[in-house]
Amino acid sequence: MTETTGIRQNVLTPDYHPTAPSRSCFLQPASGSLPYKRKILDRWTTRISASSLPGNQLVTAYLHDKYIKNLSSRTIDHAGAVILAFMHFLSREGSTILALTRSDFSAFVEKEQDRGLKPVSIICHLRVIYAFIAYLVDQEVIAKEIMKPKIRIQEPDALPKAIPQEDIERILDAIASVRDRALIMLLLRTGMRIGELLGVKLGDIILHDQKILLYVGAKNYEGREVYYSADAEQALKQWLRIRDKTRRYLFYGRSDKPLSYVSAWNAMRKALERAGLLDMGYSPHSLRHTFATEMINAGMRVEVLQQILGHQDIEMTLRYARLSDKRREEDYYRAMAIITRKGESDEPYRVSTALQKVFEEKKLLSSHKKKLPE
Repeated sequence: MTETTGIRQNVLTPDYHPTAPSRSCFLQPASGSLPYKRKILDRWTTRISASSLPGNQLVTAYLHDKYIKNLSSRTIDHAGAVILAFMHFLSREGSTILALTRSDFSAFVEKEQDRGLKPVSIICHLRVIYAFIAYLVDQEVIAKEIMKPKIRIQEPDALPKAIPQEDIERILDAIASVRDRALIMLLLRTGMRIGELLGVKLGDIILHDQKILLYVGAKNYEGREVYYSADAEQALKQWLRIRDKTRRYLFYGRSDKPLSYVSAWNAMRKALERAGLLDMGYSPHSLRHTFATEMINAGMRVEVLQQILGHQDIEMTLRYARLSDKRREEDYYRAMAIITRKGESDEPYRVSTALQKVFEEKKLLSSHKKKLPE
C-alpha cells in the first residue's frame, strides 16, 4: 500500500502532531464528579493513546471535538470503538491513518464482510470512518480527493417487524412486575425508542395531558411530544405510586442513573419467556414498530405519524405504510367499490393535498409531473 492519494506530505513523518486545542478544554473534573459522557470519552482516548498507533492524537482530538459539540455518549462510544478497530486493521495491513489510501476502505469492508457482519452494521461502521476522514479534511490533514468516490453498500430493504395482536395480548398477560408493565406499555402506546424512554425524567411527564416531553431525540437531536393511552396511564400511575420518589429518572438503575438497556431488554425477555414467545425474535424496539403499524391501520396520516415517531425523513415512516397489509386490503376494496359504482365520489378518500405536498418535497412523486386529482 504505497499510494498516498490526498495525504499532505508533511503529516507522513512520525513526529507530526496536529495543532492541539487549549489544554483547558481537556482538563478533567475532580475525581468522583465525572459525568458519564466524560468517562466514555476518557476511556477511549486512554485506549487510543495507549495503542501508540500512528495518528492516535488525531483520533483523540476528534473524540474531544465530538464531546465539545455535545454529541451523545453513545455516539462517542461507538466512534471510539470503530475508529480504534480501523486503526488496528490498518496496522495489520501495513498502513496507517497518516498514509491512508482508497484501497484501504475497500479492504476494510471486505474484512468486515468476511467476519459475517450484516450490511447494515458495515454501513454504520463506514459512516463513522468517513465522518472521521471528513474531520481530517477539515483540519487540512487529508485532501478531500480521498473521499471520492465513497464506497456504497446496497442496504437491504428490510421492513420493520410488528408483533401480532394475539402475541401482544400474551405478552401483556405474562408481565409480573409493576415496573415492567409500565415500561412495556409506554413503549407500546407512545412509539418511543427505548433509549428515549430510559432517558425520561419525572419532570418530563405531564400527567393531566397524558403526554411526555422529549427535549432531545436519541438520533436526530430534535425535541417532540409523545402521547400515551388510558391503559398506559393506568400502568404508569401504578408504577409512580411504588417507585423510589427520590430518583430523577422514571425508570432508574443503580445510584442516580437511568435503567440500562440490558435491564430493559431483560424485562422484555422475561415477559416473552413466560408467554412462550422467546424464539419469535421480538425485542423492545418491536413495540415501536407495532405502535406505528397499528396507527397506520387505524387511519393516522403518515405525516402525523412521522412527527410522533421523530423521523426526520418521511421515507422512514412510509415503511410502515408498505408493511400494513390490513390497510392496503381495506384501501383496495374501498377503491374497487368506487370503480364498480362507475366512478361515484367517495369524499373521505380523496387525495390529501397536504400529504401530496410532503411527497413532492421529498421527490417521491418525481415521476408524476401532473397533480393528482383532488
